[in-house]
Amino acid sequence: MVAAIAAVLGSVGGLIFYGRFWVQWIASERKKQSVIPVAFWYMSSIGALMLFAYDVLIVSPGAAFGVCFNILVYSRNLAHVWRERGALTKKLNVTVHAVAALIAAVAVVFTVIVWVWEIRENRMLDPAKAAQNWFWLKVWGVGQVMFFLRFFIQWLVTEIKGKSVVPAAFWYLSLGAALCQAPSFVQQRDWVNSIGMTASIFIYARNLWFVYHAREGTEAPVADT
Repeated sequence: MVAAIAAVLGSVGGLIFYGRFWVQWIASERKKQSVIPVAFWYMSSIGALMLFAYDVLIVSPGAAFGVCFNILVYSRNLAHVWRERGALTKKLNVTVHAVAALIAAVAVVFTVIVWVWEIRENRMLDPAKAAQNWFWLKVWGVGQVMFFLRFFIQWLVTEIKGKSVVPAAFWYLSLGAALCQAPSFVQQRDWVNSIGMTASIFIYARNLWFVYHAREGTEAPVADT
C-alpha cells in the first residue's frame, strides 16, 4: 500500500515539479527571452509538497531536504505576483505565509527523521558500501548548497525590487547543482528525481543562452501565462 502511494505521489509530483521548468522553457521560447510564467510558482508549490511526501515514504534524505525552505520562497513570489495584479488581500497574505511557515516547519521535522534513519542504515552496511553512500551524499550536498543559494538569491533580488524576477545567477547555480545531483540520485536509485534532474539540465543551459542574447537584460520577468 505504501509503495503504491509513493509511486503515485512520485509520478504525479515529479511531473508537476520538474514539469514547471518545461512550462517555463516553452514560455521563454515563445517570447524569445527568459521569462517565468505564473504557473511556474503554482507548480513549484504543489509539486514540492507531493515530492516531499514521496521522498519521506521512500526515505530519500537528500531530496526531502530540498523543499524545507523552498516552499517559503514560492509563496513569497506568488504574494508579489498577486500584489502586482491587485489580488493580494491582507487575509490572503497572512494565510499564505502562515501555511507556508507551517509546512516548512513540518518538513524540517520529517527531514531530520529521514536523515537519522539514513545514518543508522549506513552504520549497518559494509564499510566500502557505506563510504560510497556518503561520497554521493556529499556530492548531493554540494548541489543542494547551490540549489539553496539559487532561490535565496532569487528571493533577495525579488524583495529588493518588490516584484518577482529571476537573476542570471539563478540559472548558473541551477546548472551546477543539477550536474551534481543527477548522478547522486542515480546512485540512490531515486529514478523520479534523477530523471527530472537530468531533463532539467538542457533547460537551465537554454535559459542562460536567452539571458545573454535577449535585449531585456539579465533578469527573467514574470510572464502573464
